Amino acid sequence: MQFGIFSVGDITTDPTTGQTPTDASRLQDVLTIAQHAEEVGLDVFAMGEHHNPPFFPSSPVAINSYLAAKTNRIILSTATTLITTNDPVRIAEEYSMLQHLSGGRMDLTLGRGNTGPVYPWFGEDIRQGIPLAIEKYALLHRLWREDFVDWEGKFRTPLQGFQSTPRPLDDVPPFVWHGSIRSPEIAEQAAYYGDGFFANHIFWPASHTQQMIALYRQRFEHYGHGTADQAIVGLGGQVFMRKNSQDAVNEFRPYFDNAPVYGHGPSLEEFTSQTPLTVGSPQEVIDRTLGFRDYVGDYQRQLWLMDHAGLPLKTVLEQLDILGSEVVPVLRKEFDTLRPAHVPDGPTHAAMVAERDAAELVASADADAAADAELSSEVK
Repeated sequence: MQFGIFSVGDITTDPTTGQTPTDASRLQDVLTIAQHAEEVGLDVFAMGEHHNPPFFPSSPVAINSYLAAKTNRIILSTATTLITTNDPVRIAEEYSMLQHLSGGRMDLTLGRGNTGPVYPWFGEDIRQGIPLAIEKYALLHRLWREDFVDWEGKFRTPLQGFQSTPRPLDDVPPFVWHGSIRSPEIAEQAAYYGDGFFANHIFWPASHTQQMIALYRQRFEHYGHGTADQAIVGLGGQVFMRKNSQDAVNEFRPYFDNAPVYGHGPSLEEFTSQTPLTVGSPQEVIDRTLGFRDYVGDYQRQLWLMDHAGLPLKTVLEQLDILGSEVVPVLRKEFDTLRPAHVPDGPTHAAMVAERDAAELVASADADAAADAELSSEVK
């Protein structure tokens, strides 16, 4: 199982000091956080994409390309890449380039985004969000798998004999997660292609996440990609930890109350009781996270939001230290013990290359057997 963090790249005033980071300082902090995530033993760092204040990361591929040169092991992902307002041709080329630059240490999560004004900024209509996501990914899927593509659709100009460059590393496309908070159509899309499904898992109660992932698993099996429990599932989440639970609550409360996403709404106590947000001791985080398996089954990736709501860099790095030393080692052991052998690990480029090679060997052996049988029949 893979454990990591994601960032939405918000620029938020620290409510305890009144200081607001600049774009430059916030970007440098995120780069430091991502590199520290690798240092403490986490597996994944995922960068969001936003084109509106109070967020800065308009180009997650640029951020991850920089990190590819500064890290050695961690998987670089997105949270999310906006499939609706980006051109699939650019996504195909930019993320293939990142795949080469990182030596395969990357994947991406595709999503529609939740900011309405972004759509017209990029010439799209938010009312067409689902059709845009479906059509654009259908093209992206082909661009990574076919050398030359003839294509015509509703939302962009046609392509004739187009080849995106560079071609995917080792002729294996990047692994794709489809991220969604509330859209069953996206769960269906992920299942249709046999891709991963990533549930944000921050704003909604467990019952909602359970229904979305159950639908994805059912349809994954329906389309013949494996059994339902072999579907590739990722979850988001958020935690804040201190040795003493009440210290964690007291320290995090002003940040929660002023957060740009969920601040000025339900109380911290209401939110933690109704959603997976966990504020408390490391053991409480371990127990709560292990409990996710009770309603989503065995899953492959757990990412936490750690740098949100104006939390200072020092505090975020302390949180990562706790994750790496006290929380993730226990979760790795427990989840690995519970997971049946037939349930796959988290996706990596090396594993996908090995799977492709094994399939080609089986196909070659089947072809040889068929040829031998035909020859034998002719001799007789």
